Amino acid sequence: MPPYEKSMEITPFKQRKCLATRKDEVCTIRSKFPNKLPVIVERYLREKRLPLLDKTKFLVPHELALGQFLSLLRSKIALEASQALYLLISGKNMSCLSASMGEVYSQFRDPDGFLYITYASQDMFG
Repeated sequence: MPPYEKSMEITPFKQRKCLATRKDEVCTIRSKFPNKLPVIVERYLREKRLPLLDKTKFLVPHELALGQFLSLLRSKIALEASQALYLLISGKNMSCLSASMGEVYSQFRDPDGFLYITYASQDMFG
């Protein structure tokens, strides 16, 4: 595994693409995959212990529970069972892990149509 480099940091998805481009992307995704939700998952900016995911865009089914999505992320990051992983929805909210992704999406989706989720190894509220 290569050493962690500052150059590996990426700018947030919202800063890489303008609003119109993001909206067009969501329209394309929703037309091709009407039963899937477009989700952007990024690492918390100050997070240093967890690696970056190999991709940031996910298409998830409406009925998938947030807890199941968390398990999927844990396996992609390859965390041990004793390591904590926290999810922050839309940059400031935590949601019930039993809530479906459809419920979370309808409540917290961004005006561009994506649901933004941030992950970190420690609680970001404290």
